[in-house]
Amino acid sequence: MKNNGYSDYTIELTDKALIRLGKHADLEKPETVKQFIASLQISDGYKKNLCLAYNKYCDYYNIKWEMPSYKQQRKIVRIPTKEQVEMLIANARATMSLKLSISKETGLRPVELSNLKVRDIDLEQRLIYPTTAKHGAPRKLKISTSTKTMLQRHIDQKKLTPKDNLFKGNAENYSKYYRQMRNNLAEKLGKPELRTIRLYDLRHYFATMLYARTRDILLVKQQLGHKKIETTLIYTQLINLNDDEWTCRTAATVKQSTELIEAGFEYVTEQDGFKLFRKRK
Repeated sequence: MKNNGYSDYTIELTDKALIRLGKHADLEKPETVKQFIASLQISDGYKKNLCLAYNKYCDYYNIKWEMPSYKQQRKIVRIPTKEQVEMLIANARATMSLKLSISKETGLRPVELSNLKVRDIDLEQRLIYPTTAKHGAPRKLKISTSTKTMLQRHIDQKKLTPKDNLFKGNAENYSKYYRQMRNNLAEKLGKPELRTIRLYDLRHYFATMLYARTRDILLVKQQLGHKKIETTLIYTQLINLNDDEWTCRTAATVKQSTELIEAGFEYVTEQDGFKLFRKRK
């Protein structure tokens, strides 16, 4: 797979799938593999991934088998609230809090965030230039001033050079330690609903909020690094156009207007000498 250009992330997932299959079925006997996969109480999407991993094994060893037809079922993803996301960020330790802030503000996949190098960050412009996973389009992503400050502190404290990875560990480590932090926080605060928030949901949160703010599906597609617009269109289904709640602000000066725009507010109209702005909650 390495020689054929597959990413380390894909190779790692394939390796794990084959190890799991090999523990419960004879990889030299396709029917036992089929039977084991069929018996699993998991989604068809995950069964399909197991089949794809075994398919690579069969291709390499010239084993004939007929791959079962499992299709991933599309469903509407649940988006965490702004309050829940901010609660997770506020209660995490410094490095995890920084990672979650970047995930929230950029929609980076966990593997993309884990692969970031210091040289991918333009602190002066507050931009991140990630290496896009899944052969998606290249992109640049804006971060907030507060996240920039956290990043600068992290780089200085760790004495990182431009060639260094921004964070230690891989996407699996990021997910593992996030789940531990999330579950501990849910128990501490008596909020079991926090346990349902997956790390990938921060990517969904970013995409949904970006579409809600801009109504520009092509921009969302570009910012997520998707190859197909069909993948991005799911986020149009997560916005209720008839039930929006807004935070409203007024501005009397250019400075106030600038501050509101930088905070994500959009101009609506002018009345009694004041400019009116709004932003979805």
